[in-house]
Amino acid sequence: MLFDDEHLAEASDTRAWPVVKAVRSEHAKAKDASKHADDGLPLRSFRTLLKDLGTLAYNITYTQLNPDAKIVLTTRPTQLQTKAFELLGLNPACTQ
Repeated sequence: MLFDDEHLAEASDTRAWPVVKAVRSEHAKAKDASKHADDGLPLRSFRTLLKDLGTLAYNITYTQLNPDAKIVLTTRPTQLQTKAFELLGLNPACTQ
């Protein structure tokens, strides 16, 4: 989902000294070049991912016939939002 290097530990193991600049893995270089994850979803920076997750709306409305009945409407999450919530183990429909 992010441009981060998931294989950073493997790349760090190949360095001769801990103070030597880390080398990016081939997987991270390929992600940067394609701008897409292995599952085909577009990659995001952490900031743009948070902005994208922030577009999910939670609306409460009422009807004139029964003003005491609360109707909760949520927007349908995008494919990227769905994956982010799955990875976090969260259900966007839950409010508590």
